[in-house]
Amino acid sequence: MNHSTLTARLRRLTAPVVSPRLEPALLAVTAAALTGGGIAWLADARGLADLFWGLGTVSALVPAMGWVLAALRRGHAGVDLIAVLALGGTLAVGEYLAGALIALMLATGRTLEAAAQRRASHDLRALLEHAPRSARRRTDAGVATVPLGEVAVGDLLVVGPGEVVPVDGRVESAAAVLDESVLTGEPLQVERVQGEAVRSGVVNAGGAFELRATATEQDSTYAGIVRLAQQAGAESAPVVRLADRYAAWFLPLSLIVAGLAWLISGSAVRAVAVLVVATPCPLLLAAPVAIVSGLSRASRLGVVIRDGGALENLGRARTLLLDKTGTLTRGRPRVLDVAAAPDFKPTEVLRLAASLDQYSPHVLAQAIVDTARERKLELSVPTDVTEEPGRGATGTVNGHQVSIGRLGPADARPTWAKAVDNRALLDGAAVAWLTLDGHLAGAVLLRDPLRHDAPRTLRHLRAAGIQRLLMLTGDRAAPAHEVAAVLGLDDVRAELSPADKVAAVHAEREHAVTVMVGDGVNDAPALAAADIGVAMGARGSTASSEAADIVLTTDRVDRLADAVTIAQRARRIAVQSAVGGMLMSLAAMAAAAVGLLPPAVGALLQEGIDVAVILNALRALRVDQAARPALTPAAEALIHRFAAEHDDLQDVLESVRDAADRLSDSPGPKALAAVEGTHRLLTERLLPHEYAEEHQLYPALAPTLGGPEATATMSRAHTEIARLSRRIATHLQLAHTDGGLAPAQLDDLRSCLYGLNTVLRLHFTQEEENYFSLAP
Repeated sequence: MNHSTLTARLRRLTAPVVSPRLEPALLAVTAAALTGGGIAWLADARGLADLFWGLGTVSALVPAMGWVLAALRRGHAGVDLIAVLALGGTLAVGEYLAGALIALMLATGRTLEAAAQRRASHDLRALLEHAPRSARRRTDAGVATVPLGEVAVGDLLVVGPGEVVPVDGRVESAAAVLDESVLTGEPLQVERVQGEAVRSGVVNAGGAFELRATATEQDSTYAGIVRLAQQAGAESAPVVRLADRYAAWFLPLSLIVAGLAWLISGSAVRAVAVLVVATPCPLLLAAPVAIVSGLSRASRLGVVIRDGGALENLGRARTLLLDKTGTLTRGRPRVLDVAAAPDFKPTEVLRLAASLDQYSPHVLAQAIVDTARERKLELSVPTDVTEEPGRGATGTVNGHQVSIGRLGPADARPTWAKAVDNRALLDGAAVAWLTLDGHLAGAVLLRDPLRHDAPRTLRHLRAAGIQRLLMLTGDRAAPAHEVAAVLGLDDVRAELSPADKVAAVHAEREHAVTVMVGDGVNDAPALAAADIGVAMGARGSTASSEAADIVLTTDRVDRLADAVTIAQRARRIAVQSAVGGMLMSLAAMAAAAVGLLPPAVGALLQEGIDVAVILNALRALRVDQAARPALTPAAEALIHRFAAEHDDLQDVLESVRDAADRLSDSPGPKALAAVEGTHRLLTERLLPHEYAEEHQLYPALAPTLGGPEATATMSRAHTEIARLSRRIATHLQLAHTDGGLAPAQLDDLRSCLYGLNTVLRLHFTQEEENYFSLAP
């Protein structure tokens, strides 16, 4: 598919979205007509008043007939049909004031609905912007730039640094370092060696490499993503208005009552009076007002819902599909742990690695530098820095030759380094190895961590009525299943292509209203295919945002749970208002049918009903305190303070584990010194932090969480941390008395250190998920 064809198709896809803004103009005309008629009536110019009101009625009748005909062509009679009959009836019997009032209500409802239901275009401009237009082909005469459509299978292409791989192919060079996040969503770069397959659309994150084309442009992966997005967007079913669903039975009932009133009384005025009070203003106004109120409330929380239909559907959703990277996880790697060789400390390993990585654009290097700065480590200025794509950086730091990056398969690994490899495999982490003057000095383990707010979000979603939670990811199965187990998901499907995600969405849509949440270009087709697509817009791709019905503008997935709660509440209030208004209208219809309500009085009564249902619908603007506990400013400030302290204390947790590892490797004086250093960190930094949490943070959170019992189990963890710390101190006192660690102490001391490391990590995670995620 060439670029011009693709552009033309996208324009055809978006053509229906662009339409004249008739509703605001109609609202202005009907309001002016009603006001002008009122002024003329007060001036005792009754004929002029009827003229104004009649013109207002006609101005609404003409477009309303068009809306009704359009609805009939789609195979259903919408809520506007009763309004058309009422407008026509008021003109026929000369009840112009009633007609003008109905016209204004109709125009107001349509304007509100139009504001609530404008959808963003699905043209996915970002897909086009990312797609390459040409390729560099190597021939006997050299390298020439050719249009992408001219690339044939078997051509040898050159892909430069930072360029997008133009077509599917195989690596012909020794290796290629690629950023595949546009397809898989995974932030970690991957290395493809000679002969391995590479898909179009990924970015060359290393040096130039040669690629042997295995597919043409049209048959390549990236063009397929664009086609999937187009097809999924085109197949998205139009949303049936809430008002139209209720009108399906209210419309025939109104016509039957009006017909019977005319037939029995012989008076057309009675029939018109019935239609006037039957004019479904509760449907025309109450539902849109509640929906727009819900949209407004959601937008204040950073949730942009692009149409009222999406809000209605979100309130009915029962299945939620989530991408992993950037949705359930942070979408960028973070330092998981730092391991050090026997003669080094983890803090020094991190400092040296970050000092060298300051000038590297690599995503792992940035994570290492950010962590060192969060821990307030003083970084040195490196010199003679060089970087080899796929291997890492080398330079001089404080007079020592330092390198950080990968180790080759043939590089020798000491015992402690093999343990690091094993742990990286178990934790699904990447490893950046640090060498100092040619010797391994340590390693930094990095992983894309789970969002702190993800567990709370999923609990709230289940409480809100979401019955099925699934993960769809392009990542490997092992880390995907680990995340799914932690979050208690119902199912997980890993190593999916964009086409696989679309197929999974279609399969789930057959059983329930389905929401898909994602943040990358690779998620755009699935977002467009779902009943409701939700994009993590704060750091997500433009393509995913444009394919979505809902965009989370803040980098917090818990806003999704807020959006579901708001949608359900707005829909519930809309239904209450519509049903309540229709019941009152039915009572008024009965009165009009027996001649107790003339058309003008009926119109005024209908206005009273409208005011009542609109006031009820506006309740959707109010904050539902049950959805999100309210924090005092003091409690919020404490949360931010202790969250920052958790980041600062990561080196203490690493020191605890490092001391335990040293006891296992060589329980001599160096191991004892490591335990002593760890105990100092516990005494000077960790225990004061835990004491402050117990006596400052927990009491501040108790009113929000329902009382002190809500934090009782976390207080018990503080007690266990203090107990283990005292036990370690006792072992040190015994060692000082005996001149060293006795063999009988080793097992219990190791158990205390490993146990303390486990308790601390679990305790920190629980606080971050349960308490720290409460603060914006």
